Amino acid sequence: MSSLIKEILNSAPDCRPICVRGWVRTKREMKNLVFVEVNDGSCFKSIQCTFDTTGNADPATVAVLAELSTGAAVEINGKLIPSPAAGQAVEAAASTLVILGPAPAESDGDTPAYPLQKKRHSMEFLREIAHLRARTNTFAAVARVRNRLAFAVHEFFQSRSFQYIHTPIITTSDAEGAGALFQVTTLDILAIVKSGKVPDFTEDFFGKKAFLTVSGQLEAETYATALSRVYTFGPTFRAENSNTTRHLAEFWMIEPEAAFFRLEDNMALAEDFLKSLFTAVLKDCAEDLDFFNAHIEKGVIETLNTVVSSKFSHMTYTEAMKELEKAASGNANLFEFKPFWGCDLQSEHEKFLTEKIAGGPVILTDYPKEIKAFYMKMNADGKTVRAMDVLVPRLGEIIGGSQREENLAALKERIISMGMNPDDYSWYLDLRRYGTVPHSGFGLGFERLIQYVTGMANIRDVIPYPRAVGQAEF
Repeated sequence: MSSLIKEILNSAPDCRPICVRGWVRTKREMKNLVFVEVNDGSCFKSIQCTFDTTGNADPATVAVLAELSTGAAVEINGKLIPSPAAGQAVEAAASTLVILGPAPAESDGDTPAYPLQKKRHSMEFLREIAHLRARTNTFAAVARVRNRLAFAVHEFFQSRSFQYIHTPIITTSDAEGAGALFQVTTLDILAIVKSGKVPDFTEDFFGKKAFLTVSGQLEAETYATALSRVYTFGPTFRAENSNTTRHLAEFWMIEPEAAFFRLEDNMALAEDFLKSLFTAVLKDCAEDLDFFNAHIEKGVIETLNTVVSSKFSHMTYTEAMKELEKAASGNANLFEFKPFWGCDLQSEHEKFLTEKIAGGPVILTDYPKEIKAFYMKMNADGKTVRAMDVLVPRLGEIIGGSQREENLAALKERIISMGMNPDDYSWYLDLRRYGTVPHSGFGLGFERLIQYVTGMANIRDVIPYPRAVGQAEF
C-alpha cells in the first residue's frame, strides 16, 4: 500500500523506497532533470518528484515523461531523499513513472482539454466545473477544513455527553413558521392543474402535505426531554428566492438541545462550542489557513485567535439598539438601514456592535417577540423573548438560539397568535403536557461557519455541490 503524501512529507529522508500516487500539479524541465509536483489531497503541500533524464535513464520512463501533463493521475516509484530546494525538507528521487489516467492539455478527439491548467481561474468558472474544482488549492483546502470542523462538532458534543440523533428530512411541520418550504409529493401536479381540480393531499404518499425540513429542532426537543442532551447535524432546506452570496437552498445545520438548560446555560455552551471549533481548526489545518490568510482574506487567522481568547460580551437587544441609535444620530449615513427598536438587526448593525462597540464577540439576548419564532420563551415584560444571537467580528450573527417555552398555555397561545394551527403541533405540545422542563438550544449553519473560518466570499464555494435558485447541477 502506498503512503499518503501527507505521511511521506513527514518522514525522514533516509532513502527508503516510496510509492507516490496522486495528480500532477506541475511539470518543469531543467537541463537533464524533470520536476513533477504531485498532490493527492491529503494535505496542502505537494511532493516534488525529480527525474534524471541523462544517459542512464530508463528510455520508457523518459518517453512517458514527455506525455505527462497537468491533471494526470500517476504512480511514481523512487527513494525519499533530502531536498535541496527551499521550502521542502524531502523529495522523491524518482525512477519509474506510470500514467494511471491522462489529462490532455489539448483537445484529443472526443476528450476536451483538461480545464484546470496551471493558471488562475475565477470562482464563477470553477462553479461551472464543480465536479473538478476540488483539485484546485482553494477547494481542496476548503474540503479539508470542512472535514475537520465536522469532526470537531462531534468531538465537542460527545465529550459533553450529548447524544447524536438523526432527525427526519421529510416533515409535515414548519419549525420556523416562515413558510419557505420545499413540498414533497408523489401526486401528478401537472395532470391535476390541467384538470382544474384542487389537489387532494389525502391521496398523497403521506396522506397530507409534506415538506423538506427547515430544521431538526422540534424533533430534537422530543429527544432532549428523554435523553437530556442531544444534537443533530444534517441537511436542511429553505425555499427562499434569495440569489445572494449568503444563501443556499440546501445547507447543513448543527442543532444541540438540552433539557434543564436555561438561557444562561445555552449562552455558555455556544461560547465554548465556537472556541472549541476554532481551536481545533487552528491547530490541525494550519497550512490551509495560511493559504486562506494569504490569498483569500487577510486576517482570518487573527480573527479566529481573537475569538478563542476573548470573553464574549453580553448585551440585551434593547441595550444594543440604544448604542446603534446613538451612533446613527451622530452620523446619518452610518447605516444603510436605520436602526430602531423592533427592527430585525442587519449584518451592518451586528458588525458595528462587535467591531466598534464591544471590540469582540457579543451575545445579544431578549429580542422583541414579533421578530422571533413561536417556540421561544416569553419574558416577564410580555414584549421580549429569551432569544440569543451570537455575533462575531467580520461576520455578524453566527449562532441563533433560545430558551424554549415550556408552559403549555403560553406556547399554545403563541402558536394561535401567529396564525398557525395548534392541531399541527399536537405532538410538540405533548412535551409540555407530560413532564415539561425548561430546555434550550441553538442552531449553527455549517456553511456559514466554514465561510467565517476560510474567508471565502460566497457560500456556494464552501459546500461541494451548491443548491440555490436556478442551480441544481451535478
